[in-house]
Amino acid sequence: MTRSALSTFMAKEEEIQKKKMEVKERVLAQLGRFEQENRRLATIREELEALADPMKKEVAVVQKKIDTANKELKTLGQTCQKKEREYKETLDAFNEKNKEKVQLITRLTELLNESEGVRMQKLEELSKNIETARRDGCSSSISQVYEKNVLKYCCC
Repeated sequence: MTRSALSTFMAKEEEIQKKKMEVKERVLAQLGRFEQENRRLATIREELEALADPMKKEVAVVQKKIDTANKELKTLGQTCQKKEREYKETLDAFNEKNKEKVQLITRLTELLNESEGVRMQKLEELSKNIETARRDGCSSSISQVYEKNVLKYCCC
């Protein structure tokens, strides 16, 4: 009896599995039809939208391009402002260094003029000393030493 009960159970189980498969196939077939109908509806919807406003797609494309251009302009504007700031900072630093250079050149000119004045005074002193030594009749060797010193101040 257990064998017959087991065979009956197995037969019913197979029948249930078979019905399950049939239902699954019908559901999948229905789902396929639904998907196909859904695609057809989407196509119809697109056609209706195109009929409502034939230029809508072109307008959308142009608007998208405008948005892209605005984003690029914003980025380029920020880059431009950054470069202008960097340029201004560099120009300020350049002008400051140039001003410093002019001050240094002015100071150098003052020092050279002062040095030249001191050298001229020394030269005049030496020249007077040579003249005095010649008038006083000092030896020619001392006079030659003074002349060498004068030449040294003139040449250096």
